Amino acid sequence: QVQLVESGGGSVQAGDSLRLSCAASGRAFSTYTFSSAAMAWFRQAPGKEREFVSGTRLTTYYADSVEGRFAISRDNAKNTVYLQMNSLKPDDTAVYYCAATFGGVGFSRGAYNYWGQGTQVTVSS
Repeated sequence: QVQLVESGGGSVQAGDSLRLSCAASGRAFSTYTFSSAAMAWFRQAPGKEREFVSGTRLTTYYADSVEGRFAISRDNAKNTVYLQMNSLKPDDTAVYYCAATFGGVGFSRGAYNYWGQGTQVTVSS
């Protein structure tokens, strides 16, 4: 099993930055290394579907809506993945979820086996 714990959400003004963190732990890492896991960030705004934001394993991927503003990174020694969010917009307001799979990076929620509890990001204009 894998446990994912997100942190770093909050309320900010448009144009501000936030960095989300997701710490991974669990028995699965006695078999697989964290570096072999595909890690992703999704978000879900009220009344909307959960959508892919960014993912990484050997390559990084971004949704068009965040390309150039967000950056995903990982520290394999700390079993942690980050999402640096710059130039935030009110449309970025959502609950952000960390997700993991030992397959490749996928763009749909069904591609991921493990999910965090989510962290709220609110951007006001």
